[in-house]
Formats: sequence, structure tokens, C-alpha cells
Amino acid sequence: MVGLAPWASSFSSARSAWLSTDGTYRGQRARGNAMADETLAQVFWSRVERGGDLPAQQFKRDGKWGTLTWRQLGDVVRELALGLIALGRRPGDAVALLSASRAEWVQADFAIFSAGCVTIPIYPSYPPDLIAYIVNDSSAKTLIVEDPAQLAKALEARGKMDGLEQIVVISGYEGREPPDTTLSFGVLRRLGRENAERGKSTLADRVASARPGDVASIVYTSGTTGPPKGVVQTHGNHIATLQGSTQTLGAAEGAVHLLFLPLAHSFARMESFLGIARGFTTAFAESLDKVGENLKEVRPHFIFSVPRVYEKVYAKILTAAEAGPPVKRRIFRWALGVGREVSRLQQGRQPIPAGLALKRKIAHRLVFSKLHAALGGRLLFAGSGGAPLSREIAEFFHATGILLIEGYGLTETCPILTSNRLDNFKFGSVGVPVPGVELRIAADGEILARGPNVATRGYFKQPEATAAAFDPDGWFHTGDIGRLDGDGFLYITDRKKDIIVTAGGMNIAPQNIENALKTDPFISQATVYGDRRPYPVALITLNPEELAKFAKAQGLLASDPAVLVKHPLVVERVGRTVEAANSDLPSYSKVKKFAVLPADFTQENGQLTPTLKVKRRIIAEHYRDTIQNLYR
Repeated sequence: MVGLAPWASSFSSARSAWLSTDGTYRGQRARGNAMADETLAQVFWSRVERGGDLPAQQFKRDGKWGTLTWRQLGDVVRELALGLIALGRRPGDAVALLSASRAEWVQADFAIFSAGCVTIPIYPSYPPDLIAYIVNDSSAKTLIVEDPAQLAKALEARGKMDGLEQIVVISGYEGREPPDTTLSFGVLRRLGRENAERGKSTLADRVASARPGDVASIVYTSGTTGPPKGVVQTHGNHIATLQGSTQTLGAAEGAVHLLFLPLAHSFARMESFLGIARGFTTAFAESLDKVGENLKEVRPHFIFSVPRVYEKVYAKILTAAEAGPPVKRRIFRWALGVGREVSRLQQGRQPIPAGLALKRKIAHRLVFSKLHAALGGRLLFAGSGGAPLSREIAEFFHATGILLIEGYGLTETCPILTSNRLDNFKFGSVGVPVPGVELRIAADGEILARGPNVATRGYFKQPEATAAAFDPDGWFHTGDIGRLDGDGFLYITDRKKDIIVTAGGMNIAPQNIENALKTDPFISQATVYGDRRPYPVALITLNPEELAKFAKAQGLLASDPAVLVKHPLVVERVGRTVEAANSDLPSYSKVKKFAVLPADFTQENGQLTPTLKVKRRIIAEHYRDTIQNLYR
């Protein structure tokens, strides 16, 4: 890596974790930090006071990039918070946010905190019924939506949300005045301005009286069965994450980062909180499709992403290189070979010989500089989380001069447990515990975690699920299987639970989809896959009796089920069921492709347990090639 010195933290390259006598690995002891006894709102207002006229947010509107200073951002958040108070929001009230990532998302988030309320993030891809479930379960009083499209979904579910008092629309909606139940973002801000004198002492009291133990957010995450569970996160949980990350993230105040992940996801939410705590300039991508263009315009110093984005860049680079003329292909392969040799030495903490260093400069000028330019030209490192990162991808980028820093965590850990560091990393691992975090490997290999960032209040209104995941000693059972090496680096080796984490970092409960598919009597069994993959796929078996009836009704002459399942009419019939199941799912959970298998799962062929549960991994191994073909 070149150019890291000005940005790298001054932490030692010695071990970043230590082993206690009871076999527990702990992150470095957290150093003193002024944030320790603060809430997120207090951290925000402290940053506004210090930041003044320095840039806080950047966003593109009508083809041009605009900037809000910290002072201006504070004005917006103050107006929104006063507006919420004027609407009747009291400390502890839930306010839901249904929007794609944008500057207003973060503005609303900190306004909610400042008013003493609780933020309920909702993915913009969620269908009306799921929106209604989360609003009702959290008892949200106000729902903030992004635009008319999201408003339409909210209005469709409005009759099912009895406790909801107002819907606020961020953009594309005409004003409306309170007490109308639907109003615009602008009207909410104006309401705050009009009530500024009357409400300023109330707002100040709410910010000052808040405590770290107060609930900051309830984040709904998919469970293995049934509706999503709400993870109760306190201000103290998030402050602990910020303290640990402040000591490990190598970027200085004023650094620019481009945020493009969904803020309803805890990984992106942490990124937004870091921007406030560290005084970074947060630039918001127009959309995921525009990230490539926005990278060149914003020229970030670092980015956070899920592995899927890096996978796409990797594939695009290799495809372009192989499509070039023979001379360019040879130059690319030579440059990559040089980069890999440099990477190997850097990973081993060995010096780079002068001759190799010269070759590295030439390789950068001829090949790698183009990649760096496409990423803005001043990217110093990139964070990866939300799903496992392929070691091959990490080593490829490092060979080009870009270090991917992979970490690990869950919504229940707000959302980080471990991280690699700029000067202390191992590809294939997810790093060492961040300061304040303790890790232990249970007898069955499950990763257990404990620390102030762990949301030990558990799942909202679900005491049984809470008791199952959080033991009395404060250890959270992650559901992942792993190992710790002698230096305290954690390696994830398997998943104890069946939750799918896509390459985009989205959590999917396969049983919910499978059960929806199996409501059709034509279908006997269904198994959904997609862990570390870009989208879910399904392996489907058919009910022999229903298949025979269908074949007869359609006049199909074949009688062998193995032949019939390949017939276009049968595949079409199954496709209709898949489409029907998809209609009730968020976009990232939709089954994109499926295969109809020639035989059912049985105990005799080893694919069902004695209690008739599918052996997911055995089926995946048996039909490995079939699954691979679904991703081609």
C-alpha cells in the first residue's frame, strides 16, 4: 500500500487482542474517551459545535453536488426535532423511517434521537404488510417515508396501523398542514421553526437528560421462522461501538466517505454514526447504480461496502483485461503478478526489495492507476462487512494497491465484533476483537461474544428468543461457527443457524420462503440457497400425484417423473408458484432462479431426517452443480 501513513492510526502493529487465562480473547483495553457517558444526540450536538462551517454532508440534486456544513446540518436537525415535539412525540416514542439512503435519512435519525425518541429503520423494499407489522410491533407513532412510491405502500397498509398518527414524506409531496395525518418534510421543518421559541427548552432538556441506557433504536432482522425480530439497541451500545472503531479506523477528521449501503442495515448505520463522531464528510451516492459515477465525482478517502460490490468490480476488471488484445493481456498479467508478490511480502511484514518496488511503480502506472482513478483517485482503504469476503477478492485488490479491511458483527452487536487493521491484517480472517469486546469459542464451535456494544436487552417483546440468544453472563450466541488463531484473529468456518446472508449483506430466512412455496400442493419440498451469493435460488421437488394429474390434464405423453419435471409446461407451472411467493417478499429475498429436481427428498436417500426435516447441506452438496448452474 502507498500513501497510508498520514491516515493510519498510531496503534502498534503488535497483537491487537490478548488471551486471558480462561480462554477468552479480548480486544485491546479501550482508552479513555469523552464519548463514554454520552448519547448519540449529545455526540451529534458536540460535533455540530466543533465543526461549525466545515462540510458535514454532500448530496447530488438536479445534477449538482451540494454541501451542508455542520452548522447548517444542526439547523435542519433542530427544526425536525422541534417539529416532532410539536406533533406530540414524547421521550421513548417510536418513529419509523422508510427510505433509501440519503442525507435526510441521517438528518431524521438524529432529530429522532434529539427529541428523545426511538428510531425504527425499515427497508425501502419491504411490502405493505411487513411495513405494517414493524410499525405495529414497535408502536411507532410517526412514519417518515421517502417519496410518493413509499407513501403509496404506507397508505395501502394504513388501515392496519391503528396506532400510527402521522406520515411524513421526505420529497415529492405537497405540504399539507397539521393536524392532517400526512405532511411533507418541509412542513415538519416549518412546524419546528414556528415552535422554536416554545419548544427550545424542551428540546434542550431532552438532549441533556438522555442517558446511555436509553433505547436508541429497534432494528428488525429476519428470524429463522416467522416475522422479523426487533433488536433493542441502546445509545450506550452504539457509543461503545464508536469508541472501539475510533481506535481502529485509520482516517482523520475531514476525510470524505461515500455512503451507498442501505441505512436500514446496521453496517451502513454504523458508517453514518462514525461520520458524526469522527467529523468525516459523508457524501451520499445517488443510488447503487450511480456509485461508479459518484466515486469519480466525490473522490472519497475510504468507503464501506458489502462484498458483492467488490465482486462486481473484480469481475469487471478481469473481463475487460481478458477482452483486450494479447499485448494488454500480457501486461495486465505481469502487473498482477508483481502486485501479488508485493502483497505477499507485505502480508508477511517483510521489506520490499528495491527492484520489486520499481516494478511495482511501473505496474501501477501502466495498469493499476486506472482502477484507482475509477475509484476516485485517493481511496486509501475500503471496509468490507455484512457478509463474508472471499480471500481471493481481498488478495486481488491488495495486489492492485487497495487494502480491503474486513470485519465481522451482527445487528445484535451494533454491529461489529472484530476487524482487521491497516497495519495488522490477515486475509481470510475477519480480524481481531475491537476494544471492549470479548470472544469465546463454545464447545460446539459457536462464536460467543460479550461487550458493551452487545444489545443484551435482546429482542423486543420476545423473551424466549432473548433467553435463547443471550445467556445470564452476558454472552451472545452468534449462531456462527469459528476459530481463533494464536494471534487472536477470528475465522468464520460455518453457520450454526440457517439464516442466509447474501453477497449484498442482506439477511434472509429461507424457511419463510420455503414454507410459502410449499403452500402449493403441486410442490413437495423446497430448499432455498444464497449464502454469500448475489441472490436466492431454490431447489424444488414435486408431489408425484399432483404431477401425474397435471401431465394428464395437459396431454403430456411421458410418464417418467424425471422426464416430466423438465417439460416447459411443468417448469412454467412451478414458475407461477415462485412468482406468487415472490410477490410478498422484499426484492433481496425474491427467488431469482429455480431448478425442479427429478426426485423427492427422502430418508432413504439421506436427504431427510427421521423427523422429516431437510438436510440442507447434504442436499446442497448432492446438487452442487445444479446450484452452480443457477448462478451462471
